Amino acid sequence: MTRFPLLLLAASMLTCPAAAQVKGEGPITFETFERRTADAFEGTFTVPENRADPESRTLTLHYVRFPATTDTPGAPIIYLAGGPGGSGINTAKGARFDLFMDLRKFGDVIAFDQRGTGASSDIPRCTSQVTIPASQPADEAQLTAYYRRATDECATFWQSEGVNLAGYTTAESAADLDALRRHLKAEKISLWGISYGTHLALAAMRQMDGRLDRVILASAEGLAQTVKLPASTDAYFDRLQTAIDSVPAAKAIYPDIVDLIRRVNVRLRDHPKMLHLPQKDGSHIEAILDMGSMQRIGSAMIADPATAAMLLALYRAIDAGNYDPITMVVGGYFQPNNPITLDAMQLVMDLASGIDDDRLALVDDQAKTALLGRYLNFPMPQLRGAIAGVDLGPDFRASPKSEVPTLLLTGTLDGRTYPDEHAEAVAGLTQVDQVTVVNAGHNLFMVSPEVTQIIAAWMAGAEVDGTRITIGLPDFENPMP
Repeated sequence: MTRFPLLLLAASMLTCPAAAQVKGEGPITFETFERRTADAFEGTFTVPENRADPESRTLTLHYVRFPATTDTPGAPIIYLAGGPGGSGINTAKGARFDLFMDLRKFGDVIAFDQRGTGASSDIPRCTSQVTIPASQPADEAQLTAYYRRATDECATFWQSEGVNLAGYTTAESAADLDALRRHLKAEKISLWGISYGTHLALAAMRQMDGRLDRVILASAEGLAQTVKLPASTDAYFDRLQTAIDSVPAAKAIYPDIVDLIRRVNVRLRDHPKMLHLPQKDGSHIEAILDMGSMQRIGSAMIADPATAAMLLALYRAIDAGNYDPITMVVGGYFQPNNPITLDAMQLVMDLASGIDDDRLALVDDQAKTALLGRYLNFPMPQLRGAIAGVDLGPDFRASPKSEVPTLLLTGTLDGRTYPDEHAEAVAGLTQVDQVTVVNAGHNLFMVSPEVTQIIAAWMAGAEVDGTRITIGLPDFENPMP
């Protein structure tokens, strides 16, 4: 039996010491999006944009430090946002604020904006001259051609702005973490990441293994897993069906979701539907809905069970000939007739982490029959090699080996990173405690207070390996907000 509630009680009784200020920091009152506040320090440190270039420009990276609430703080705990492209500081302003506050029982907690993100970005977004025609279908090859043209244009634009694109790699970001450790004058740091943040954490485990104290990985993405296997996505739909079958009313509506999705995909492949999307000024614009665009929408919506339930409702409506629900949704995923806009950090980080030839061949083979094809991580692998000189190569993608204590949190209904790939991602780590959150999706931190409790328990040294937390399923009968 896990003893984490008792450990949490003991941790909550610790007192808060006077917070020491690090050079380059200033005290602030941190305010969340809901206007909750906390005393904190705002700090910066500088790093080279590209450590391989002696003439590289310097980047200023920003963070917010929430001081520990214990007289005996452990290693600073650095939050690594997902994406790539997420802001750690903005994450702390949102629904995970309570978790940031709770982890102060164990050390300073750092909301860090990685290079190219949030307050640490000085790179303008690029609005290309490339527009995807909204009134005619575009297959994957055509869509890829549009995005490659936009990438070429944007790479030229960023370089003209003085940006060294080869600096926006996970390897450089991992080196930034060691620079942050030195800036904080800490012998070791702990890492706490989700999704792409785990990808970065795993790279750091290889590059600075002896300078890491503990690592928390939620919804893990391995160093070779920037592009997920289509067969793993199909297996996700099988797990989703099993969950649906456990609720008789939901099972009656969705007796076979794979058949439903395939049926609608074939319909949209053979007979694309012209949608008339309402605009704020009362006008309408036309947009074509074909199989590829529906697969892209599906790829974006399966991350968590609640949005997956909405996706199934859209498929069910289309199957019945009702396109009104999807018409109201499309604008949230595509902006018909608008030019392709790209973010340098998001684009280059994925291109740099890349994919090896053998895995790409496997992806291509599985995609021939997969429900969502190769769209889950679009525009990868479609843009593989689109920017020369940034791919980190096979050595980077090899599994890291580490003895650093690691907590792995896995949601059984994670539709972005999958349980089988979580296990593969940490295969080289020797001290992994895995906790499974049954019915949770990709964004699992705040789905239950038990998740916060067990993270804190693990940080306090409790035995949690093999623990299962079960949460409820969404309403499959009435999933739309």
